[in-house]
Amino acid sequence: MSGRLNEKTALITGGGAGIGAAIAKAFVDEGAKVVVTGRGREKLEAFAATLPEGTCAVCEGDIRKAEDAEAMVEAAIKAFGKLDILINNAGIDPPGTVTDIPIDQWLATIDTNLNGAFYMTRFSIPKLIERGGGSIINISSISGVRAIPAMPAYSASKAGLIGFTNAVALDYGSYGIRVNLISPGSTATDMLKNKVKGLADSQGVDVYGAFGLITRFNPIKRACEPSEIAPLAVFLASDESRFVTGQNILIDGGATVVSPNGAAMSLFGKAWGE
Repeated sequence: MSGRLNEKTALITGGGAGIGAAIAKAFVDEGAKVVVTGRGREKLEAFAATLPEGTCAVCEGDIRKAEDAEAMVEAAIKAFGKLDILINNAGIDPPGTVTDIPIDQWLATIDTNLNGAFYMTRFSIPKLIERGGGSIINISSISGVRAIPAMPAYSASKAGLIGFTNAVALDYGSYGIRVNLISPGSTATDMLKNKVKGLADSQGVDVYGAFGLITRFNPIKRACEPSEIAPLAVFLASDESRFVTGQNILIDGGATVVSPNGAAMSLFGKAWGE
């Protein structure tokens, strides 16, 4: 532990598993206190029990509800007396094109992925201003900058999060509040593992074999682990990044540099000009 986040308190939505849990663990390792939130107290408490005593508090709630978001912020203040860092990580990703995704799932996706970040940010900013500034890190996705088949709700919510991040960074930079995005590519979370089970079964491979199939055209031909995202979150939360704001940093194994045409050529073992 190098103590890069000593004396800081972080609030992490969706903090009981996946990327949120990896970030929480990395923050505690760097000296921070964390509050993890989500809709399942049992999962949150099980995760908190894996961290050193006194470093992690939990708050059950639904970020789609403004009153719950406000209560989460107040829970951080009650637990540790201050708030320095907000991680908007909670998200859902139901599939379906615009003509077949159920309308309630579309609304739930926008409510969770975009409106939830708005509520959490709205109630956190006054607390950050009281501290003289702080860091907000929104977890987006490469789907916010590149289309994914049959995922319009998820893509729209993540693209909206990019614009939201830029606007908040602009409005509150003079208060010492920095706002940035991390946009992961395929990441080995439980959410994605569940999503690729059908592909894995159809191809006779396990979920990591399925990850290999969907990332075969990427420069780094594998899925990211949540623990590989956490170090960037530590950097963006720390004073080392005090001149970094309004940025969308992709952790995608190079996925977004690949041309679909070039990938199709490589499938047949061909190169341009052959």
